[in-house]
Amino acid sequence: MSWSLFAGLFVFSTVSAFTPGPNNLLALASGANRGFRKTLPHVAGVALGFAVMIALIGVGLGGLFKLYPALYLALRYLAFAYLAYLAYHIARSDGIGDTGSAKEVSVLGSAAFQWVNPKAWIAAVTVVSSFTDPARFPQSLALAALTNVSLAAGAVSVWALFGTVVKSWLAKPRRLRVFNVSMALLLVASVVPSLFHG
Repeated sequence: MSWSLFAGLFVFSTVSAFTPGPNNLLALASGANRGFRKTLPHVAGVALGFAVMIALIGVGLGGLFKLYPALYLALRYLAFAYLAYLAYHIARSDGIGDTGSAKEVSVLGSAAFQWVNPKAWIAAVTVVSSFTDPARFPQSLALAALTNVSLAAGAVSVWALFGTVVKSWLAKPRRLRVFNVSMALLLVASVVPSLFHG
């Protein structure tokens, strides 16, 4: 991969990783409610799921969804239902560190969510189609995946850490309630456009 292609990949991946999206909003809410350490399974799941997604798109799994669009449509609605479930638990959380209502996301749950996360799909398809070198495809795909996974894990971690920073400000129940309901609404809003796309 040329340096200019890598530079483009790095800039695209950085912007894609750090801008708000479902993964980052979940990390922010989890960091604020559960703390950084309990958000690490989500961070690991994002990295795992995104790495597998890029690899499989690179070897042609995206073609399966072109052949069977109903499969992807069904996954979209299942994802929305799962995200609404998580948002409901975030909105219901009534105390910092509340483990009863703030739903913890598992590594596998977070990894599986990448397959129905519209932002992850856009990023993965763009990376495979725009930032790989056809002459050295396996090597450039591996480098692109490693770059993206590293940046995604870093970004989700930063959002989770930011959640822990605002945790003390959220010690007042009213602020926490407004924060949790806002995060739940933003989380749902971040995925709604994908329901009507394509």
